[in-house]
Amino acid sequence: MTEPCAEIRIPTEDLKLDIPFFTKTLGFRMDEIYPADDPQTAVFSGYGLRVRIEKGATESPATIRILVDDPAIFANGETRLTAPNGSQIEIEHINAPLEIPATNHSFVVRRLADQAPWIIGRAGMHYRDLIPDRLGGSIIASHIRIPDGGPVPDMVHYHTVGFQLIFCYRGWVDLVYEDQGPPFRLHAGNCVIQPPEIRHRVLFASDNIEVIEIGVPADHVTTIDHDMELPNDVLNPEREFQGQRFVHHKADNAEWAPFRIPGFVSRDTLISQNTQGVAGVHVVKKSSDTTDWSRHDTDIHFTFVMDGTMTLEGEDRAPHELVAGDAFVIPPDMATRYSKVSDDIELLEVTLPGVFGTKLGL
Repeated sequence: MTEPCAEIRIPTEDLKLDIPFFTKTLGFRMDEIYPADDPQTAVFSGYGLRVRIEKGATESPATIRILVDDPAIFANGETRLTAPNGSQIEIEHINAPLEIPATNHSFVVRRLADQAPWIIGRAGMHYRDLIPDRLGGSIIASHIRIPDGGPVPDMVHYHTVGFQLIFCYRGWVDLVYEDQGPPFRLHAGNCVIQPPEIRHRVLFASDNIEVIEIGVPADHVTTIDHDMELPNDVLNPEREFQGQRFVHHKADNAEWAPFRIPGFVSRDTLISQNTQGVAGVHVVKKSSDTTDWSRHDTDIHFTFVMDGTMTLEGEDRAPHELVAGDAFVIPPDMATRYSKVSDDIELLEVTLPGVFGTKLGL
């Protein structure tokens, strides 16, 4: 039995002009042409695409994107061409380098009480944006929930990112990762980083699961891997993916140590160590009533309030009363203070890079 195939149809006014353009300029192969005495239709194939060019077809001209390793040596280096039939041809990198926009620093406070809309995203998950301006596209922070537990309609996929964190805020979720062994359960208070392009899949979730997901840059591509099955046969927990190792941080095994700001302790997730300093992630709790003003010099400083209440004070700013579910971003060199901190406060702090300086006092 002949395998089914699909093709797109493009109109033309003069087929004889399109033939050399598609075959010689673009490198397509001509598979069919008819009628022989006065050709009106030709079929071309190449780059995983089948194109039918037909005189008198009623469709509009198409846009065809051809992805290659080096656009400079394809089609005489032209990256934007117009076919004789009017179709637009775009030549792009097949593996374009990841570009992280420069951070547009700003002071951001996002309150749960503001009732920002929950958007239904990939695999039926609900997303709430924690940094509306995304700092110029340099980062996205999402509060994600799945209201109804059970199997998650996910597929093996990967993300083209510079950094990605999944922190389980409430409930639990079953995950599986490339080269990391059998599926495991990510419990509340624990987190993983998804190194660039590691294959993974979300399998099963508890009722009302909630996670905090951080991605750099804000706009990044998710690619479905139709060939890999997880778990795979390789176990290599020390494998580096573009310089980063997979981390599954468990709260039960963590040690608490003095935080960079007096009055607090934190547990280090060791994410900075395993990303070669790309990012750092700390869970922070109160240790005393001591509070002090401080400034940092890291590029991105994001905090999510997981439990308790506090007041965020900023120089030349009105104070913000914060509760669980709120989030904030502090730009470099801005003096801030955490005051009126409840005993049950718990903060998730994410910074890029992971190693940076802190100065105390105004």
